[in-house]
Amino acid sequence: MTMPSWAYAAATILGMAAVTAIARNFFLVAGRETRIPEPLQRALQVAPLAAIVAVTAPEIFMAHGTLIDTWRDARLPAAGAATVFYAWRPGVLGPLLAGLAIYLPLRLVLGW
Repeated sequence: MTMPSWAYAAATILGMAAVTAIARNFFLVAGRETRIPEPLQRALQVAPLAAIVAVTAPEIFMAHGTLIDTWRDARLPAAGAATVFYAWRPGVLGPLLAGLAIYLPLRLVLGW
């Protein structure tokens, strides 16, 4: 017996909802306070940064599944400018605008 395609989607969504609910409520349902080991606490503090790097690094350093092989790629100077700006003045909007200020002329005017 085969299930219709909507049933697979519904089962997947319900399964993901159940796993999410269990994972989020695990510590609330436990009767006592759960102590997280110190190394795990430190690892969890840098997890957001690690996730951002894991997503953005391939976008900056790879093209079509391979490492870029030329310095004439607008992403490299733009990422450098955003990094330097962030080191100077931490924030979100400033590095974004600094990166775009470098990326757009290189990409649109010079065709990098």
